[in-house]
Amino acid sequence: MLENKPTVKARFGPYTLDLSSGELHKHSTKLRLGEQPFQILSLLIERRGQVVNREEFHKQLWPSDTFVDFEHGLNSAIRRLRETLGDTQEEPRWVETIPRRGYRFIGGVEWQAEESGGKTGANGAPIEALPRPKYRFVGEIASQAHSAVPAEPSHRKHTRPRWQAMAAGLLGILICTLAVGFAYRWSGPRQTSAALSAFPFTALPGLEISPAFSPDGSRIAFAWNGDPASGGKGFDLYVKAIGSETLLRLTHHPSEWISPAWSPDGSQIAFHRMAGAETGLYVVPALGGPERKLRATRVPYAVAAPISWSPDDKWIGFGEPLPDKPEDRMFLLSVESLETQELPHDPKCLHEATPTFSNAGDRLAYLCVRSTNEFELYSLALPGGAPKLITAFSNFPIGFAWSADDRKLLLALSSDGGPDLHEIVVADGSSRRLDFAANASWPTVSLKGNKLAYSAISDNINIWRQDLLYPQAAAVKLLSSTREQDDAQYSPDGQHIAFGSNRAGSAEIWMSDADGNNLVQLSKFKGASGTPRWSPDSRKIVFDSHRSGHFAIYIVDISERAPRKLVINLRKDVSAPNWSRDGKWIYFRSYEVMGHKMYRCAAAGGDAVLLSTQPDEISPQESYDGDVLYFAARNVNTGLRMIPLRHSSTESAVDGIPPVASENLWSVVSGGIYFVPADTPRSLCYFDFSSRKIREVFHIEKNFGGGLSVSPDGRWLLYSQVDEENGDIMIVDHFS
Repeated sequence: MLENKPTVKARFGPYTLDLSSGELHKHSTKLRLGEQPFQILSLLIERRGQVVNREEFHKQLWPSDTFVDFEHGLNSAIRRLRETLGDTQEEPRWVETIPRRGYRFIGGVEWQAEESGGKTGANGAPIEALPRPKYRFVGEIASQAHSAVPAEPSHRKHTRPRWQAMAAGLLGILICTLAVGFAYRWSGPRQTSAALSAFPFTALPGLEISPAFSPDGSRIAFAWNGDPASGGKGFDLYVKAIGSETLLRLTHHPSEWISPAWSPDGSQIAFHRMAGAETGLYVVPALGGPERKLRATRVPYAVAAPISWSPDDKWIGFGEPLPDKPEDRMFLLSVESLETQELPHDPKCLHEATPTFSNAGDRLAYLCVRSTNEFELYSLALPGGAPKLITAFSNFPIGFAWSADDRKLLLALSSDGGPDLHEIVVADGSSRRLDFAANASWPTVSLKGNKLAYSAISDNINIWRQDLLYPQAAAVKLLSSTREQDDAQYSPDGQHIAFGSNRAGSAEIWMSDADGNNLVQLSKFKGASGTPRWSPDSRKIVFDSHRSGHFAIYIVDISERAPRKLVINLRKDVSAPNWSRDGKWIYFRSYEVMGHKMYRCAAAGGDAVLLSTQPDEISPQESYDGDVLYFAARNVNTGLRMIPLRHSSTESAVDGIPPVASENLWSVVSGGIYFVPADTPRSLCYFDFSSRKIREVFHIEKNFGGGLSVSPDGRWLLYSQVDEENGDIMIVDHFS
């Protein structure tokens, strides 16, 4: 057994598994691999080519006296292992799923025992003395072909000279090659998505986001928040060459977000920094040097931060809100004069954002936002052309990029299981999902070298409880899993907690006792359910769910556990509900017109009444006496607003409260409002209605998730915290 060989290392592809130290390396870079994924990988490699069934994993990883959700734990560990190796279940290179049985390692492995000074096989013999297998694993051949076949121009058919040289004279290799050929379905001048796979370009602690290829495709600029020198305080800009593990740090100003864009000659990098008063457009030499501020901006959130440098080196495209209203517009900054000009506005777009030059420089793609679930991608011919609709979609966008030949756009969209990457044909708007790009956001395509890169982010979000009487005391992790749970809400009687979680796969509504025990799943829609809110009698929960591509509101009686749809006269999607204090009304937002506006209807359903006329308003909460309705003005970096309910009056800002970090990071209590400020997003503060003063209650070392709730007696506060946040830059070769 391997346990008797403490210095044995297993090598497969670019990876080395050290069984003595429990470490996994890719080339010279140490990858983060948890204890259970390490044990799984060790067992699979030891039994290479054999099926290891789930019962064997159970015995090895969770002894009989351990009480745990084994099925969920194993699935989570396998998922993390695949993410680390850049592997997928659909097109495995290393770990193959055997349905209803278990898993099998399908890659080639070399064993090295360091004390003997030579490579050994699994039986301890020198590797050179082992008989060469007659047949090699398909996964191994695919892995070698992936790294050995050079990039080719997109107009040429892909050939396999390297494979043919390896396979000459070997019938087994020929059979495997044919199998791979059929699986890849060679059908013309380009590979299908099934033939492609992603591998890590970075494997650093923390988040690596916003990748951007250099013009020659040899380097990637990206933002990273895990550098020990920054103390985890925010993102700085880095550059790393493909094939090298050397990082070049270009900025020393930890920021909330950074989005880079290279100059056409590759000598400079412009970037959009989100950092409070220092938010703006900057430029820095690509080889290092002092940064220079080009212009201050007011961009409030990451999805609007990406910028684009025109191929003729004259303009930088960017977006920011108008000075007098929360509506985003697109602008061009002259690189020479630093003068700014606004691009023409289309009235049917509430927001217009992320102007992105095509590689030829003859078109500009941009995002049109009608509401928070109505989006469109447009192409604008330059100069002075008319906008052309490319495609419309309802899921939230997380970055897009032109393909190298400008014929397609790569669009990342949020989904229940994590962001998906879609390839959109510009000419006709047809699209397909790229299955090889798991959990992909912020895509970028190299102009040369046929490469795609994107950021793959995974979070572990848990629900914590803080004692408000003793805020200096340590918080308690109340509800946790290996997945995500957030937006926890105390029932008015203090007996239960409702929250959202994807611990069963999709985002659903769950309930527990106030101490976090006795979990019950209340919805099973498999359609991104969230925003649970209690009725005043603590018997029902209202929530929204994105079933079949549309938002609707449901009510579930906790004794029946059978959600029922709230029937409303509005035609468009409705979401983000909440109860009135007397239980007679349900407030919600609707997309009936451009943007989304605040409505209410009877708790039994029926005709909806418009309460406000401003777009983007969200997250209604009544005051304790029912006299005032509070709500957020937008999703992030938002002001709070109010509408009197007992008498006719216009809405107004809540005077004295600074912008809040996001639309669900505030909670109204009888004497004031608890909230997370946008400019100090790791602090919880309290605004007192009577004194109009603000005080900090406590500070956390990690980021808040979504949702705040105070117990009825005012003693406890529930919040969600991003306990683990991982994000690596992934690369796909031979992408065209």
